[in-house]
Amino acid sequence: MTRFSLEGLQTRPSQTWGGIRLVPLVRDEPIAELRLNRRVYGDDPTVVDVGDGTYYTSYVPHAFVATWMGEEDDASAAYGTRLLEREERGLLPACMPIRMPRRMARRVSKNRLRFLPLHLAVEGYLALHFGGPEIAWEEWSRRAISSGMSPRVEEAYSGAHVRDLDDALRIFEIHPGQCGVLIYVADSLASAFVVPHPDDYRALHATLIEDLYGELIYQYGLLRPHVPSFGGRVDDAAVRSLADLRKQADRLQREWAGFHDEVMAARLFDDEGSTHLVQYLNECELYRFLPSFRLGQENHIGEAITVGRDEDARLAYLKTFRLSETQVRRGYLLSRLAAHDWHLGRTAEALGQDESALGLRLERAGFGYLLRQDVLDHYRAQARR
Repeated sequence: MTRFSLEGLQTRPSQTWGGIRLVPLVRDEPIAELRLNRRVYGDDPTVVDVGDGTYYTSYVPHAFVATWMGEEDDASAAYGTRLLEREERGLLPACMPIRMPRRMARRVSKNRLRFLPLHLAVEGYLALHFGGPEIAWEEWSRRAISSGMSPRVEEAYSGAHVRDLDDALRIFEIHPGQCGVLIYVADSLASAFVVPHPDDYRALHATLIEDLYGELIYQYGLLRPHVPSFGGRVDDAAVRSLADLRKQADRLQREWAGFHDEVMAARLFDDEGSTHLVQYLNECELYRFLPSFRLGQENHIGEAITVGRDEDARLAYLKTFRLSETQVRRGYLLSRLAAHDWHLGRTAEALGQDESALGLRLERAGFGYLLRQDVLDHYRAQARR
């Protein structure tokens, strides 16, 4: 069960540019105990040792460093992130350099934690039932039994390829006290980003263009060039003074916040999803979470840091990624197979279809290599009858 919410963050009026809508999130009181800073990497691809014998390869533009401020520490802002000029390298050999961080998230000192933003969540999705069939039913290929789903590959787009996002982030007006933003493309929720302190947000706002976005979001950016501005209507008859006008403005802001939180962002968190504790640091806990893979609906994977314990825990950090419809179908099929011990017959019965239809459905989802070739050919022959 997902344990997160946007409680403690207030929604402010959105700002639009082309097909992008940015919705600011403001804290009444910043979380001063935890601060985020940025550690910049170069343009080389990164191979991460997940820690269980598997490796994760991706483009990682930067990492976040979370610092816990104890009573003896002075809180410091995250300003000062900078890129240093590289030394002249001369001619490079004909090879591709790589970096190899030891973990997705690891402690770098007693009060500092380094983690790769968003890649924790993506790695969690890629690792979903990565080992393949737990029981060697006769339909599964030798490769599926011995290697599982290795390698597992998914595609994503850099924010630089999402239409209008660069300009929208550049001209965005940051609110006083802003600690987060929700990004919509063609009014579909693409990503949520929350940090502990307004200074952290100002320093990390520009990194949103380097984040990963799903195929669906990239396509929506191409298909819908403009989104409407959601305006309200002032009751002229009720305005007789500046105080009355302020009441009308406050009413419109409350109405917008209610509509946004209850409608537009209602499916950000999935109560039926799952969470996994990745690392902890004093009173801070770093999680990644997965949805329940509801077909035809929004499904977001993500990572979060909470500060405090149990009912007093506050959401300090959040970053999410919206899965494409294809990725949702893959997650759904894997979850259904695992729930029925990877038995094709029982899984097909639970899904209300025959076994051959399920086998071809697996092939269309990109998992055809998990089935024996003769079994897959038999399913195709049955489908042609």
